[in-house]
Amino acid sequence: MECFRGQSISWALRDGVIELALHREPCNEIGSLTLDELEKFVSVLDELEAEAHALIVYSELKAGFCAGADLRELYRRSQELVRKDAAKGVRDYLERIHRVLNALDASPLTTIAAVHGVTFGGGLELALVCDLIVADKMARFCFPELRLGLIPGFGGIPRLKRDLGNAVVRDLLLTGRSFNATKVQQVGLVSQVVAEGESLRVARATAAQLGKFDRRTAIAAKRFIKPIPYEELKKEIDIFCELFAQPAVEAGLRKFVESGDAQPYLP
Repeated sequence: MECFRGQSISWALRDGVIELALHREPCNEIGSLTLDELEKFVSVLDELEAEAHALIVYSELKAGFCAGADLRELYRRSQELVRKDAAKGVRDYLERIHRVLNALDASPLTTIAAVHGVTFGGGLELALVCDLIVADKMARFCFPELRLGLIPGFGGIPRLKRDLGNAVVRDLLLTGRSFNATKVQQVGLVSQVVAEGESLRVARATAAQLGKFDRRTAIAAKRFIKPIPYEELKKEIDIFCELFAQPAVEAGLRKFVESGDAQPYLP
């Protein structure tokens, strides 16, 4: 068994399955620390893949899978830097997270996101890189970036367009409302909806089943049915950075940071 435990994420390889766990309080917000550790994971992924057939991504926290980007850190850094440096910092950060998520998207492993609770923004984008999403019936899915004056920046738009019809893509992106697990299964975003607290168990059972089949066939099938929209992903970064320079974004981030709500990311 190979394993690592960091401050934000952990991973372990057991019986041909890599399990990548998120455990940064309060709800796995993706900031610089998490990104550093995700990059560390991707740097050893080739080595792990040689002994694995599946990868499961899940959260150890009760609050949910992931609330998305660490907006407090993003706001603080934007205030510390002059506008030109802040824009460059945002672009550099997005390019780094895209490299990580593209590596997961392109992995020859069959990848499974086991999600529960809050699966918002960057958390939904992380789930979207996986081949299969197994959702706890209490999971909620949302792109709340619109109320900050932004679009999803971790690859959400091109991957949604790849996987779903335009009506659903526009609903998620333009209304900012959340979908429950039943709704996302109906539109084809998740492959299984399971009882509360059962998503990881079912993901593990699915990964065990995958181990019975020839890996070359699975790799070839995945490459055929899951193209990665690299050009659109680059364009998404450009649009995000253009929007980030607008005054409405600073105001939206300030409102979020100053909120007294326990979970200000909820719509």
